[in-house]
Amino acid sequence: MPSPRRAAVLGSPIAHSLSPVLHRAAYAALGLDAWSYDRFEMDEAGLPGFVAGLDESWAGLSLTMPLKRAIIPLLDEISDTAASVEAVNTVVFTEDGRRVGDNTDIPGLIAALRERGVDKVESAAVLGAGATASSALAALARICTGPVTAYVRSEARAEEMRGWGERLGVDVRTADWANADRAFAAPLVIATTPAGTTDALAEEVPGAPGTLFDVLYHPWPTPLAAAWSKGGGAVLGGLDLLVHQAVLQVEQMTGVPEAPLSAMRDAGERALATA
Repeated sequence: MPSPRRAAVLGSPIAHSLSPVLHRAAYAALGLDAWSYDRFEMDEAGLPGFVAGLDESWAGLSLTMPLKRAIIPLLDEISDTAASVEAVNTVVFTEDGRRVGDNTDIPGLIAALRERGVDKVESAAVLGAGATASSALAALARICTGPVTAYVRSEARAEEMRGWGERLGVDVRTADWANADRAFAAPLVIATTPAGTTDALAEEVPGAPGTLFDVLYHPWPTPLAAAWSKGGGAVLGGLDLLVHQAVLQVEQMTGVPEAPLSAMRDAGERALATA
C-alpha cells in the first residue's frame, strides 16, 4: 500500500478557499487514494513553526494571502518566475528534503488565456495595482507585444506599477481610475480589483469588446463580466485562473505529467454553484 502523502493550502482567511476541492478532485481522478489535501488558517507569525513541524509525509503546500512573500525566507530555492514578482504560491518538498518555491499564478493565467485562444495581444489594460496586478504584468510580459496601461487610484500605486513594468520588461503606462472606462478599448483587460470595485464600470462596456479576464469568482458573474458577455466579448473568471494554477500545482507536487483539468474545473463549478 502506498505511503500517505499530504498537501494543504495555508492563508488567512482560508475558509473560502477552493483549493481543497480542486486538488481532491485531481487525486480522485488520478487514483491517488493515499493523498490528502487540507486547509489551515495561518498568518505570518505562525508560518515558520508550521513549516518546521512538517514530516516526510508532506509533498507540498499552496500559499495564499498573506503568505506569498512570508514563505520565501523559509525556502531553499525559488523559481525565476516566483522571484520575478517576489511571490510564491507553491512549495514542493523534494525527496532530498529541500523546500522549493514556485509561482503557478503566472503560467496559470497564461494557460487560461491560451485555452480561450488568446496567445498574443498588441496591447492590454490592467485594472488595479495589488499583488494580483503584478502577476498579471508578469504574464503580459510573455504575451503582450505592446504597451500595458494600468488604471490606479493614486500616484503611489502608479509608481509601483511602473516599477514592476521596468523589472518585468513591460511598457507600463498608468492612468487615473476615474478614466478606467477607457481600458475597455484594449483587446485584453485584466481586472484584479476586489469585489464591487468595477461594478459601476459595467454600464460603460462598449459593443463588441475584446477579452476580459476578471479574477473574481464568487459571486459570479460580476456585473462587469455580465455586461461584457452581453456585449459579445470573451470573458474569463477567477475560476479559470484557480483551476489552471492548481493543475500546475498538482503536477509539481505529485509528479504526474498531466493533471485532470476537466475534473478539477467540474468540481470547482459544482462547489461554487452550492456556495
